[in-house]
Amino acid sequence: MENQEKYTALANRIYDLDGDVYKCVGSSLGRTFTGKRENTIRTLSMIMYTKPDSHLLRSELALISNMARTIKDKEARSRMMTEYDEILKELESLPNVFGSTDIVDKERVALNLAANREKMSPDDHMVICISRTQGSAGNDIGFELADSLKINYYDVEIFDQVLKRLEAEKDNVQDKENFTDFNKYGKKSPESLKTKLKELNRYHGLSKQDAVFFNMSDLICELARTEDCLIMGRCADAILKNNHIPHISIFISAPFQVRVQHVMDVRNMDMKQAVRFLKKMDKQHKKYYEFYTGEKWGKPENYDLCINSANYGIKETIDVIKRLLNQQTQ
Repeated sequence: MENQEKYTALANRIYDLDGDVYKCVGSSLGRTFTGKRENTIRTLSMIMYTKPDSHLLRSELALISNMARTIKDKEARSRMMTEYDEILKELESLPNVFGSTDIVDKERVALNLAANREKMSPDDHMVICISRTQGSAGNDIGFELADSLKINYYDVEIFDQVLKRLEAEKDNVQDKENFTDFNKYGKKSPESLKTKLKELNRYHGLSKQDAVFFNMSDLICELARTEDCLIMGRCADAILKNNHIPHISIFISAPFQVRVQHVMDVRNMDMKQAVRFLKKMDKQHKKYYEFYTGEKWGKPENYDLCINSANYGIKETIDVIKRLLNQQTQ
């Protein structure tokens, strides 16, 4: 009952404000509420009570405030806008009105460094994971971003070298050749039974590709726990999420024709070669990511930020990302 009285009181104030604004403007646009007072008050009260329809009230209030801002008399305009602000504050304090229900995935927020920078301790690290479509300049953006932030940068070539150095004595596997040639769903060069049995023994019953992925996953988690770094690809976003390690995940892409032109310029390919190359590489990225993560590659919900690099260029894309990270652009 108490809330119902508040709804009715606020509805009357909104109705009166609309009338006062109309008088001051002398507007040819007319009043926002044209119905009888009693019916309008009842409708406004119900809209406040019915959360799914609260956007209707927001639209009506926005229209009133838009008209109030056109009042030429400064004193009258100030008075109307003050009343509008007070009404808005009271509305926001009600339990069933717009903005009162947030949209939050608590588990994802807990892993989101951008949302928790103020809570970071000296033991926490800035870890950025970048996935990208081929030809979107994602690697250039990642490298320059890491350099700008003064954090370590890791891509497939660097991981290959790191694993070679760390695992040489263990007779382990490297990742580069197994990713670039990843073809788990397509045709493979035939292997002899002897070779297959040798690899199963070497990798403790795992296939070569699976052994590579698990070794890489361990290394990614170790890096994320011990240093600030930027990781290109490698399913790092999904790996860190599954291991509950805070990070920022970014997906960079660009329109296909823009990517084709970029590949033509960078790799000196003709259009036919560039198209074939892009389709092949995107397909490999997609298969690798989706096979090992169970998530859809490039799906916006899986990332903190998705950005079209063609809309900004390399430098401005870096600036947009740094603003997300609350880092001052140098």
